[in-house]
Amino acid sequence: MNEATRIAAFEDAVGCILHYHQRTKHHLHQYARSAGYLDWANQPDPFRTFAGAPRIDLPLGSYDAGATPYDDLYRPGAVPSRPLDLGSLGIFFELALGLSAWKHYQNSRWALRSNPSSGNLHPTEGYAILLALPGVEAGVYHYVSRDHCLERRCTFPGAEATKLAGVLPQGSFFVGLTSIHWREAWKYGERAYRYCQHDAGHALATLRLAAAVLGWSAHLVDSIADADLAVLLGVDRLDDFARVAPPDREHPDALLFVQPAQRARNATQDLTSFVQPALALLRAGAGHGTWSGQANALSRSHEDWSIIDRAAEAAWKPATTPRPSFPNSSLGTRGGEPVLPPVSSSSKVHAAQIIRQRRSCLALDGKTSIPAQTFYRMLDHLLPRPQVAPWDMLPWEPLVHMVLFVHRIVGLPPGMYLFERSAAVHERLRAAVTAEVAWQRLPGCPEHVRLFFLSPDDCRRTAGVISCNQDIAADGAFSLGMIADFGDTIRQRGPWWYRRLFWEAGAVGQVLYLEAEAAGIRSTGIGCYFDDDCHAVLGLDSDRFQSLYHFTVGAPVDDPRLTTLPAYGHLQRARKDPTA
Repeated sequence: MNEATRIAAFEDAVGCILHYHQRTKHHLHQYARSAGYLDWANQPDPFRTFAGAPRIDLPLGSYDAGATPYDDLYRPGAVPSRPLDLGSLGIFFELALGLSAWKHYQNSRWALRSNPSSGNLHPTEGYAILLALPGVEAGVYHYVSRDHCLERRCTFPGAEATKLAGVLPQGSFFVGLTSIHWREAWKYGERAYRYCQHDAGHALATLRLAAAVLGWSAHLVDSIADADLAVLLGVDRLDDFARVAPPDREHPDALLFVQPAQRARNATQDLTSFVQPALALLRAGAGHGTWSGQANALSRSHEDWSIIDRAAEAAWKPATTPRPSFPNSSLGTRGGEPVLPPVSSSSKVHAAQIIRQRRSCLALDGKTSIPAQTFYRMLDHLLPRPQVAPWDMLPWEPLVHMVLFVHRIVGLPPGMYLFERSAAVHERLRAAVTAEVAWQRLPGCPEHVRLFFLSPDDCRRTAGVISCNQDIAADGAFSLGMIADFGDTIRQRGPWWYRRLFWEAGAVGQVLYLEAEAAGIRSTGIGCYFDDDCHAVLGLDSDRFQSLYHFTVGAPVDDPRLTTLPAYGHLQRARKDPTA
């Protein structure tokens, strides 16, 4: 492909993904296209399995994870690294992608997971690429959350396995993520591709935070091409997916490298120096390895959403130049200033408990307030710091910021605020906001928390209307829209950055989920919002900045009709009595 052809293809892909985004906006009098009803007979199976793939049960009952306090997740070096074995792998996957509970109502029963998902539909699948461990052969494994087990999809030949063991540090492994777009499209239609990217971002954050619980680090291998990731995870093997329709197949999303955090802190060379050779060996291992397993069909029939296929093709990522794997945050590092420690609390609640109890609230009480210091702590934990989860996972400076609608925060006047996660965006964002607002800093807010008071107002009605007329956005202590540095990022860096912007928004949402739980309240992501009406509140009139995700935080109102059941009670009984 010559340079002119390459540039034309790049511009066509950018145009396609920008068209997708514009077409899938909700408007006050018209929602993005969907089926308009739920075809319950074809609701996708939420659990992907591979029939015939050998299984390794991950241990149950060893879930205390060393009783790591939640606050220690934000303190580099506070958690000693746990050895990599089946027990720690079990904890890792349970806290990242595993079940957290079952809900029961009348004749219906459904699972909740550690990683949130739009509509609880869970398009994200998880994989592990492991070196040999006691009871584990070197190879590629698929994680089944329902059964808390690994399915061995590929066994590496001995030669490749030996070479890999010589290249990768002890105790390290890779985790891959894929998406099944149909699981979201079944309910949400054309807008579903957005929600799959939200969910990938949630999962990336849960993986990084689960690693932190165990004293491990995790970093995005951002240079890998989607085509190469598909080979490594086996999702390019059409014979293994021959029994399923194309919508049930998996799209490669992301690859993480996991290793002991102590080694990452002491590393004198960049991660890419050994990850890149390892990827070449992994590709050879996947190519020469022994594969097993046939994917299960998720639905008997499917609605055609070709615009999602076109968007996924446009955002297909090529191989790119590796970025530094341990980027320095802009927070407090300019001019040689020290990195500021995170705002802490007096809570000693275990991180695993916070992760397992996380829920998406269904309603908020409309009256509970939270202290300003709690609010500032939540915002502070959205700021990147070196070697602090989950932000050290992403090798780029923050591109997602927030417009906040403050309803009930003790010590703060109600109204509209803007929170910048990086000082670098300030001038461009301020120029883009054409609404008449004050940009006022309030006394009592930590100086490094770049929170601006824009205008005093009772924003409850505005917040509710913008979030598709949902009361939950008005009934919390505060709600928000995540404003991404959008158009220029995609045009300059590539159409695959569309996915990465949503990943970052999903990761922001995951931190807010856990911060709310730690504060004794609850939160939920809101994927349904009127895009351009949110922009109008700020006077944003171009695609330079776009809202990608909404959120609300407050005191939950539980539904007494629902019964909560243990996440793995069924497995504990079955493993004690295989005939049960």
